[in-house]
Amino acid sequence: MSRPAPAGQQPPSGLHADRVGRRADGRLIVDGVTLAPQPGETIGLLGPNGSGKSTLLRLLAGVLAPSAGVVTLDGRPLPQIGRRATARRVATVEQHADTQTELTVRDVVALGRIPHRRAWSAASPTDTRAVAAALERTGLTDRADQTWHTLSGGERQRTQIARALAQEPRELLLDEPTNHLDIQHQLELLDLIAALPVTTVIALHDLNLAAMYCDRLLVLQAGRAVAEGTPTDVLTPSLIEEVYGVHADVSHEPGHPVIRYLRRVTEPSNGPA
Repeated sequence: MSRPAPAGQQPPSGLHADRVGRRADGRLIVDGVTLAPQPGETIGLLGPNGSGKSTLLRLLAGVLAPSAGVVTLDGRPLPQIGRRATARRVATVEQHADTQTELTVRDVVALGRIPHRRAWSAASPTDTRAVAAALERTGLTDRADQTWHTLSGGERQRTQIARALAQEPRELLLDEPTNHLDIQHQLELLDLIAALPVTTVIALHDLNLAAMYCDRLLVLQAGRAVAEGTPTDVLTPSLIEEVYGVHADVSHEPGHPVIRYLRRVTEPSNGPA
């Protein structure tokens, strides 16, 4: 149950998770995690496979309900706001997206306008402008009439981000958006995300990319938050060994740490994702 703000105090703005937990099949997947992004901040979720990153993102999106704790948007629990209203504010980009329907890039991006439209209603001029702006922002205007199945992996990810931007969100949640992309497309995609005027929570595997692009990091291990702070504060050799089971050397370049892996130590213990 959420706690009301004290008299005279404004409720917190933005998307917050307060000591959220999630059980599945009798197992604790996420265990008492708190996350409070600041407006415009990019927060990286780190942790090995099975640490709970994807589940936490689904809790933040309202796709899953927490077994404990609460996720709020501007101080109101998500169930009170409703899925449709939440989708007008919070957009998500999953790891894998596919369709068996012959959709064009423009069709996929236009799906982001669904939360803003009445059922069966035609696209409004506002919808058309939002889709065009999202295509332009992601560099896809010249691909708008190309079919989804002919796109490369990087183009598909950009299309999904364009679809999310067409929602005109203030919060953006991304689950491993650089998976299966080569380094050039990883950097291009993260440059795009970093330039967006939204609050972003992004799950990443690559610690160096997280150090380069994230303002703060939250590290999960077996569903629990074990570290939170700036990349310089969080990405230490001892943390990397404890969470990932590898020795690493961490140097500090201007602006962010750089990690060089030395060797594997042991298999870290984690629960299911």
